[in-house]
Amino acid sequence: MIDQELAREQDYVTTLYARLDALQREAEQQLTAVRRLDVGGNHQARSERDNFARLYEDRIMQLREVDDRLAFGRLETAADETTGEPVFRYIGRVGLRDEQLHPILLDWRVPQASAFYQATAATPLGARSRRHLLSSGRNIVRIEDEILDATLLDDAGATLHQGEGALLAALTAQRTGHMTDIVSTIQAEQDKIIRSDLPGVLVVQGGPGTGKTAVALHRAAYLLYTHRDRLRDSGVLIVGPSRSFLQYIEAVLPSLGETGVVLASVGQLFSGVEATREDIPAVAELKGQTFMADVMARAVRSRQRVPAQPLTLVVNGDRLTVHPQLFRDAIARAQSGGKPHNEARVTFVKIALGALAKQWLAQLKEQGRSMDDTDLPMLREDLRLADDVRVALNTAWLPLTPQKLVQDIFARPQWLAELTPGWSDARRALLRRSRDAELTISDVPLLDEAAELLGEYNVVDQAQKRAAKEQRKRDIENAESAIENMEVKGLVNAKKLAESFAELGDRATTAERAGRDRTWTYGHVVVDEAQELSPMQWRLLLRRGPRRSFTIVGDIAQAASAAASASWKDALQPVLQGSLEEGRWRLEELTVNYRTPSQIAEVAERVALAHGLHITPSRTVRASLWPVEYVTDVAEAVRRDRRLEHEGTLAVIAVDAQITALDAALTAEFGPLVGRGPLGLTRDIALLTPQDAKGLEFDAVIVVEPASVIAVSERGAGALYVAMTRATQRLYLVSEEPLTPEFR
Repeated sequence: MIDQELAREQDYVTTLYARLDALQREAEQQLTAVRRLDVGGNHQARSERDNFARLYEDRIMQLREVDDRLAFGRLETAADETTGEPVFRYIGRVGLRDEQLHPILLDWRVPQASAFYQATAATPLGARSRRHLLSSGRNIVRIEDEILDATLLDDAGATLHQGEGALLAALTAQRTGHMTDIVSTIQAEQDKIIRSDLPGVLVVQGGPGTGKTAVALHRAAYLLYTHRDRLRDSGVLIVGPSRSFLQYIEAVLPSLGETGVVLASVGQLFSGVEATREDIPAVAELKGQTFMADVMARAVRSRQRVPAQPLTLVVNGDRLTVHPQLFRDAIARAQSGGKPHNEARVTFVKIALGALAKQWLAQLKEQGRSMDDTDLPMLREDLRLADDVRVALNTAWLPLTPQKLVQDIFARPQWLAELTPGWSDARRALLRRSRDAELTISDVPLLDEAAELLGEYNVVDQAQKRAAKEQRKRDIENAESAIENMEVKGLVNAKKLAESFAELGDRATTAERAGRDRTWTYGHVVVDEAQELSPMQWRLLLRRGPRRSFTIVGDIAQAASAAASASWKDALQPVLQGSLEEGRWRLEELTVNYRTPSQIAEVAERVALAHGLHITPSRTVRASLWPVEYVTDVAEAVRRDRRLEHEGTLAVIAVDAQITALDAALTAEFGPLVGRGPLGLTRDIALLTPQDAKGLEFDAVIVVEPASVIAVSERGAGALYVAMTRATQRLYLVSEEPLTPEFR
C-alpha cells in the first residue's frame, strides 16, 4: 500500500515538473524571440524589447528557484457531488495550471491552501486529510498523512503515518549555514500571523526557537503575493541585526519566488554607507535617544549665521561695505520657506545676490556711472563669481553633507558644547572623536536625520529628479500603448515597462533602485530583532515606511543593546507617536519553541531568570541526544564536537574582546575550517559575537566564558540568553572558573 501511494504521488509530481519545464522552455523561447527582434534605431522600441527580455529573464529565474520541493503537500476535501470521487488539492511553492488553464498546483499563499496549515480534527476547514510529501530532488521519498476526518480511519490502509514527522525531520536536520524556508512545515499559529492583514503595525513576540524570523520572511512573501499591485512598485524592506544575519537569510525569499525585497542591516540604512562597528554601550545609548534629533537640528541652524560685523567685499576693484542686516533679511526669508538647509540656501543666495546687486548699482550711480536697473543681471553675475562674495555667502550659509555635519559635531568640542547646553562635560566626552573616525552603526540614524534637515547637496540633482518624474509620467502613457501593440496585456505592468524607455534607462529592479535611494519609501517594512532598536533608529525606519505598515518581530528578553527598550509599549512610542491606546498596533505571540532542545532551553531559561530577565514562556517540542556539556578549554570543546558522527555546523560565540585571540588559536589548529563573522557562515566553524549570532542557528554552539558575556554590559544577560539558544542539538559552556549553580 505504501509503495502504491508513493508511486501515485510520484506520478503526479512528475507531471508537475513536466509542466514546470514546459513553462521554462516557453519562457526561454519567448526570450530568444524578443532578443531577435529587429527594432532598428528607434530608442523607445529598443527599450521596449529590452524590458520584455528582462520580464522573461525574471520568469525563467523564478521557475528555476522553485524547482526544489516544488510540491510538498496535498489536501483531501469532501467528495465531488457529481463523481463521488475525493477531491485532492496539491500545495506548492508556486501555482501551476495545465495547458487548459486548470489549476494543478496551488500556491501556498492562496486562501484555498490555508487549510493545509490551519486545519485540525476539531476545526477541519473543509479538509478530510493532510498529506506531507517529502522529497529529494524531484523524487518523492516519503509521505505522511494526518487524518482530520475520523471516518477515513475506517478505510483499511487509509492512513500511512500520523503525527508531526515532517516537522520533526526538518527540525533535526543538520544546518547548512544558510536558513531554509519552512513553507512545507508552517504551523497553525505561525500561519495565522503570516496571513495577517497588511495595514497597521503587527508585533510578533516570541522566545528563542519559535520561528520568528521564518514567520517574518514568509509573511513578506505572502504580502508580496497577496498585495502585488500595491507593493510591486514600492517594495518591501527587511531589516536585520547584522550582515551575518542577512547572509544567513538571503536565499529564503528567492526560494519562494520573490525578489521584490531589500535586505539591510541597521548599519546599511543610509545609502552609500555600510557601518559595521558598534560603539561602546554608553555611547550607543546616548546616540540612540531622540534628543539627538534636536542636537542635529541646532547644528544645522547654527550653520546659518549672520556676520557679527560689517563686511568689506572687493568686486571688480570696487569695495562694497555690507551690513549684517542684509544677511539677516536674506536668511530670514530663506528660512520662512521651510525647505531643508541646502535647498533653502539657493533661496538665500538668490536674495542676497539681488540685494548686493542693488546696493552695488546704487554705489556705482553715486560714483557717476551711467547705469540703470537693466544692468542688475550683469552685476549679479559678477557678484556670484567674485571670491569675496563666495566666501561671505558660504560663511553665512554653508552647503553641507550629512557625513561632514556629523563628523564635525563630534570632532569640534567647542561646537558640541554650544549645541548641548545643560550637558555635563563627561557626557560630551563620550561623543568626542577625530574627524576621520570610522562611522558606527549608531551614527547611521544621525546621518539620516542630518540628510532630512539638509536636503539635496547638489541642486542640479534635485532638478534632474523633478524632470525624471515628469518624464516617467509620459513614459507610462507610451508603455500602455506598447503593451497593446505587443499583445502581452496582463503579463507586464505599464509602470514597470516605463522604467526602461530611455536609451540608457535604469533597468534595475524595484529592490535595487530602492536600496540606493535614501528617500525611497516602502509599502511594508519587516524588522527582525526589533527589541534592539533605539528611538533614533525607529525614527529612521519611519521615514522608510511612512504608511506605518510594519511587521515587528522580536523578544524583549533577548534585548542586548544599551539603547533597547524594556517593553514593546516603550519601543513603539516613536513608531506610533503616543497613540498606543488607539488600537493602531496588534500583538501576536509565538509560544512553541521548535529549535531549542528541552535540555538546552531549561539551562538557558534558568540562567535568564537568575539574572532578572522576563522571558517569554514557550513549550519545547523535542529533546536532543546530548546534554549540555561543561568544559574548560575552547579547542577541546571543538575537538569533542567534531569527533561526533554527525558534525553539522558549529558556532563559537564570545565577546568582542576575546575574538581576535580565539581566531588565532582556532585557526592555528583547525585552519581553513574556521571563519570569523559573516565568513564563518560558509565554514564549518563560525566565530561570532553574541550580536553577530542574533537570529542564526547552528547544530552545535560553544559559548566562551558565559560570565564575560554577562559582564560586558548592563544587558549582558540578554546577550548570553541569545548565545545559548542558537543551538539545535548541542551546547557547550566553556569556563576556566567554576560556573555558578544556575548554569547547571
